[in-house]
Amino acid sequence: MRVLLDTHMVIAIAQKKLTERFPRVEQVLSNGTVSGFVSVASLWEIAIKTRLGKLQPGLPLETIPIYLREAGLTILPVDVPHVITAADPEPETCDPFDRLLLAQCKVEGLQLATVDRLLVDHPLALRL
Repeated sequence: MRVLLDTHMVIAIAQKKLTERFPRVEQVLSNGTVSGFVSVASLWEIAIKTRLGKLQPGLPLETIPIYLREAGLTILPVDVPHVITAADPEPETCDPFDRLLLAQCKVEGLQLATVDRLLVDHPLALRL
C-alpha cells in the first residue's frame, strides 16, 4: 500500500507527536508493506503557516524534509499532472492544498491518510 500523509500528520511527525496524535497512522506506517509519502504541497503549507506565525512545526523548516526522509518517507514533488488533474468525485473541501493532495493521490495511485472530516469519506482517503 502507498500512503500520502496529510499536512496535519506531517506536522505531528515534525513535532515528534505522531504516535500521540495519530496512533493508527503510526501502526500503518510501521507495516513493512506500506510506503509513506509526503507532498511538497504539505511542506509549502507548513512553511506558509510558520512564516505567518500560525504554526510552530517543532523543527526548523529547512530540516523538516531531511527528518522526514530519515524517517523513511518519500518526498513527492508537485508536477504538472498533479495540478491539472481534478480529484474525482469532487471533494467537499475548498482548501487548495487538500485538493492538490487528492489529485496527487489520483495520479500516483496513493491513498490519503487523513482525519479531516471533509476528506475522510472520499474514495481516495485511507480508512483508518
